[in-house]
Amino acid sequence: MYEIAVIGAGPAGASAALFTAKAGKKTIVLDSDQSVTKRAWIENHYGAPEITGPDLVAAGKKQAEKFGAEIVSAKVTKLSVSDGIVTVETEGGTYEAKHVIIATGMFTDLAEASGIRTKPGTEPRIKTVIDCTPDGQTNLEGVWAAGTVAGVSMHTIITAGDGAKVAINVISEINGERYVDHDVLKS
Repeated sequence: MYEIAVIGAGPAGASAALFTAKAGKKTIVLDSDQSVTKRAWIENHYGAPEITGPDLVAAGKKQAEKFGAEIVSAKVTKLSVSDGIVTVETEGGTYEAKHVIIATGMFTDLAEASGIRTKPGTEPRIKTVIDCTPDGQTNLEGVWAAGTVAGVSMHTIITAGDGAKVAINVISEINGERYVDHDVLKS
């Protein structure tokens, strides 16, 4: 049983996992290696003067793993909720978590297969997104959405920030108070 399962390890998913794992939450990331970022050349991502998409994705995964996130290669096919537990079905088995963050980029097939409401997208080439609240909650209890699939602009800096925002909201809900993660320089 995981506290948080993140579906997708692109900028939104890896960023979410980085924050949840750093907060001490038992986190698994299930990734099918389909991130559109893996085809990108990026010169406008704060803190990275220029970077390839594959290098950005690899760096994000490495950061999340540094804090204890477990990354598993798997294609998630369906989510279901019973008694406050989200069952995550993959092509190779199932996982359980109290909360799930969907960060599947341009893909809404998982949401649609799981009964999660969607709506028309507003970004070019993004036809459908998950219908979620501004904090990322979907209509399925314990299931959240972050990044492009949640309707934010598909720029990596924006989706990474949205993944962090949703993670902070999930951590805050788990903790029962607003969570803040501010590191300071050590003297």
